[in-house]
This record gives sequence, structure tokens and C-alpha cells, in this order.
Amino acid sequence: MQDIRWNTFWVLLFISFLSLIVWGFKSIEVALFFFISCLILYFLSHVYWIYRLNKWLKSPNLSTIPNGSGIWEEIFATLYREYRKQKKSKSELTTTLGRFMTAAEAIPDGIIALNQNNEIEWCNKPSEKMLGIHLAKDINQPINYLLRETTFTEYLNENKYEGTLKLISWRNTGRSFEILLVPFGISQKLLICRDITQIEKNDSIKRDFIANVSHELKTPLTVIVGFLETLSDMKNEFNTKTRPYLQMMLEQSDRMKKLVEDLLQLSSIESNAAPAEKKEIDMTHLFKNLKKDSDLISGKLHKINLSINKNIALLGYEKEIYSAFLNLVSNAIRYTKEGGSIDVIWDIKDQKPFFEVQDSGIGIEEKLIPRLTERFFRIDADRSRNTGGTGLGLSIVKHVCIRHQAQIDITSQIGKGSQFKITFPQERLLLKKNK
Repeated sequence: MQDIRWNTFWVLLFISFLSLIVWGFKSIEVALFFFISCLILYFLSHVYWIYRLNKWLKSPNLSTIPNGSGIWEEIFATLYREYRKQKKSKSELTTTLGRFMTAAEAIPDGIIALNQNNEIEWCNKPSEKMLGIHLAKDINQPINYLLRETTFTEYLNENKYEGTLKLISWRNTGRSFEILLVPFGISQKLLICRDITQIEKNDSIKRDFIANVSHELKTPLTVIVGFLETLSDMKNEFNTKTRPYLQMMLEQSDRMKKLVEDLLQLSSIESNAAPAEKKEIDMTHLFKNLKKDSDLISGKLHKINLSINKNIALLGYEKEIYSAFLNLVSNAIRYTKEGGSIDVIWDIKDQKPFFEVQDSGIGIEEKLIPRLTERFFRIDADRSRNTGGTGLGLSIVKHVCIRHQAQIDITSQIGKGSQFKITFPQERLLLKKNK
């Protein structure tokens, strides 16, 4: 496009040249009048085309775009090309958006687009059904005005996108949802809602089955173990060939009994999703028992060092907390060679109490760490069986942590040992005065 400045320059130069010619044939007054008249006409022509442009911009259409004259012909031609290009891009974008909307509607999960103020910009049909949202009515409404659950509001305000939130429907009794926030764009979020009701039911059936079977197995196992213990006391009644088998039966029965007890304990913890009570735990008494039981498990073949801050008390369910602590210590004993050291720490950091177990054991491969809290997962199955492990200890620890809103962190180095740390929230902290 020709530069409008040069166009104006050449027009003025031409008018000036014509005015000089008029001056040559007429007077300076006539030439000046001619010059001013030409400038006014030139100005009015621009005003006219600006008026046409403004009129077109109010109702743009390719068929009604002006042709223009002079520099305006080029302006309108360029505007025509750009408008066609934008219209084509808009059409392609509309098509793509339509496909996306169709795909989003086909997804069974609820999807809600939130702006930087957590206001609803768009949602699909499944989200309307799950959460009771009506897009036409609730658009631009803050999502926490519609989902008034305290846990959801806290989850939304934390701006942490690592975990999910389980939400019980207040509209549809017996329905459970899993909420996930995914950031995108500039301070925008996608809220993804999944119906996990059937999954929850299946898990519940599985837990009930395990609990019932374990309960039914407990009584006959107790009887069997009792008789085997009685028989083991009657060593003189058996020959030397029979005694090892008797001892083997007793060991395996004890192992099965421990497995049943762990299954029942895990089932009991899992079945109670509510946060644990906030009752003061006598930590002095707890760690005294922990040291005694740890020495029994170790057979005093390991050096167990306790570093306990006696001014820190915990609010929770003592039986579960003790089980979690003992499982971590016994796990450290199981994977630490005889003569190795195990450090047990109870202290506070950033106003949050924590329990930590450090061992000098065999260590754990980094890729295996995320799987440690799975049921029946063992790093070394043979070693675990030989030392009486059931594969449920860390799973119990995980669910105890969930019940107490605590976080478990695991770090390890092959050949150097592992560190298991449970950090409790500040609201479960009780500071005691120095005595």
C-alpha cells in the first residue's frame, strides 16, 4: 500500500502547481481561492470516505464494502482481503470449537471451565447432571457459590493441582464424585468431575468380603495355633524327624494369624472414612510401648535410637497411631541387617508434628517407592516372608495417615537406607508445658 503521507504530499504538490498556473493567468487572489478550494475538496473527500468506512464497520459485510478512490481504494481493498481472511479463520475456529464441544459433551466426566476468579465460563451436560449446574442460569457465577462444601472451598483456594478431592453429592443421595482441578491458559482452570459411585461400591464389597473372610478365619486359626503350641510343648512325644515340621506349621500358622489380624485392621480403618477423633494421646506411654515391642521384634539385634520431644502431644486415635508407628519401625527392622541402627524421631517443624524412622538398611529403588503403600506389595518377597511380613503394614500406615490428615514421605538410597516421615497437620498438635 502506498504511504498516505507521500500520497498527501504529491496531492498538495499538484494543487500547488495548479495554483501557480492559475496565478500566472489570473491574480494571486484567484490562485489563493483556487488553492483553498482544492484543499477543502480534498479534506471533504476524506471525510466522506471516513463516513463510509464508519458506516460499514457498524454492519460489516463483504458485499457492501465501499470501492473507494485514490488512497481509499487501496485501504478498502486491503480491508476486504483481511476481512475475508478473518472470516475464514473464524469459520475454521467455529468448526474446531464445534467439534471440541461435541467431544466434550460425549465425555462421561463433568467438565467445567473456570476463569481467574473461579467463575463458570462453560460446562458440559454431564457436569450439569452431576453437580446440579444450569449453564444458562449459572454462567459467570463463582463455582463455590454453587458447591458450598467446606472441603471443596478449601481445595479450590489452595490452588494445588496435585491431588483429587472426593465429594459426596448433597443432591443425589448415595452418589460420590472425584474432583480434579487442571490449570490452563492464563490463571484459568478446568474442573473435572468423575462419578465414582460404582467404584466406591465395588471397593466396599471387596472390603466387606475381606473383612468377613478374615473374621471367619480368625477363630479356627486361633484354635489351630493353640493346639500347635500345645503340641510344641510336648516335644518328647515326637521323634526328631517330626519336630521340624511341627515348628514349621507353628510358624506358618502364626504368620497367617498375623495376616488375618492385619486384614481386619486395614478393613476397619478403610471402612471408616471420617477423620479420626481429636483426643490427646499419651505420647510418653506410646513410645515406651513402641520401644518395648520394637526390641521384641528385633530380638535386640538392632540398635534402636529414640529421639523424643516430650513437649509435643498428638490429637488422634491412639490405637491407629500406634499401629502406624510400629509398622514403620518393624518395617525398618525387617530390611535392616543385624547390628544396623534405626533412628526414631518425634519432633516438630513449622508448627507441624512429625514422626520419622531412619534405617541403615538395604534401601529401596526409586521407581518402587510409589508402590510401597499398595496391599501385599513387597520389595523382597522371600525376605519379607522369612521375617514375618504380611505386605499390609505400609498400606495400614497410609490409611491411618488419611484418617489423621497426615502426609507420608518416603526417601531412600540403595545400600544406605530409607527414611519414612509422617507429618501431621497443625490442628492435631498439642504443645505441653515444660515440667
